[in-house]
Amino acid sequence: MGLILFDDNRENLKPLTFTRPVAELRIGILTIREKWERMLNMKASYYTAPYLAAKYPPNFETLNILVNGSVLPTQALCDYILQALPDNTLLVKGDTPIVLKTTQSTAKAFLTGEKKVPTVLEFDSDCVEIEYPWDLFKKNGAALAADFALLTEGRTSQPLSATNKVIGDASQVFLEEGAWVECAMLNTENGPIYIGKNASVMEGSIIRGGFALCESSTTKMGAKVYGPTTIGPHSKIGGEVNNSVILGYTNKGHDGFLGNSVLGEWCNLGADTNNSNLKNNYGEVRVWNYESKTFYRTGLQFCGLIMGDHSKAGINTMFNTGTVVGVSSNVFGGDFPRTFIPSFSWGSSKRFETYQMDKAMATADRVMDRRNKKLDAVEEAILRHIFEETKENRKY
Repeated sequence: MGLILFDDNRENLKPLTFTRPVAELRIGILTIREKWERMLNMKASYYTAPYLAAKYPPNFETLNILVNGSVLPTQALCDYILQALPDNTLLVKGDTPIVLKTTQSTAKAFLTGEKKVPTVLEFDSDCVEIEYPWDLFKKNGAALAADFALLTEGRTSQPLSATNKVIGDASQVFLEEGAWVECAMLNTENGPIYIGKNASVMEGSIIRGGFALCESSTTKMGAKVYGPTTIGPHSKIGGEVNNSVILGYTNKGHDGFLGNSVLGEWCNLGADTNNSNLKNNYGEVRVWNYESKTFYRTGLQFCGLIMGDHSKAGINTMFNTGTVVGVSSNVFGGDFPRTFIPSFSWGSSKRFETYQMDKAMATADRVMDRRNKKLDAVEEAILRHIFEETKENRKY
């Protein structure tokens, strides 16, 4: 049986979904895909945008489970799918399609919109959907606690050194193999703390859960972290971080504040880069929305920086409340830039211009090479597609 994760809310979740299917977003400890794979005990593939298909191809089987990649799984939902969901029945929650178990031909027809499923069934339990980028930090606390329980059930943590101070329940601190934590203050009163394989918490770090530091990531000396916060794999953080999600392979290694924010992969924030997460008038934050092509009312009082993959900020950069930075942009300067910075932009509050493809590719290649990753032809084709797709946004 094939497990295929299809995209929903794709446009609303940009710029994060320019470079990945929706189910590759990280919330809690795991990506949405990893959650589904673990709970259904199946390997997943994707049905996503055509330009991403070379990297994320679908794998149809004779019988398939099609799952909405923006929906977070629960044990109750997975048990129902495996044990009780009839074939050729679409399970929904309100207007949101959740899952369809069906044959290969019907699956393809459904995904392309050529055929509607005759039987629709309402799911009567709670269902968490990721609709907008800010949902990743807004809903991160519950997702982190659920992932912590999923990953640690029946397992024993690596020992925590006596140099550390734990406030709250010490059983809510879990260290994977190779994790290094010394002279840190760990507070689990508001959520668990998960330290991934070969991750490092340097001395002087102060961490309030919920918190996840994924594989081979680092908190620098004296880092201050307020949960719920997730730092994806192969990343570094320093300074002050509050209720934020870093998808992975990204550095915020120096002093400066990051709050109520989401950063993609291969990003870098220079020393003393800060973002505002609260307007001076304490009003509702509006954020650029790619689907409506206008600024969207989030309903949030706290909302910081949303940054797509491969984007960078120079030292002392200041991001205003609710700023959206696209893919592969380079932002610098000592004043607040605009609150929507299109993909492949280069500049500051004074002036932006197009970040030319050859220079952007060269930077991406160097950055990825430092982590023993390759900017291959598939990755390059994705970035070139995004460059062309976002031309209309670059009207400076």
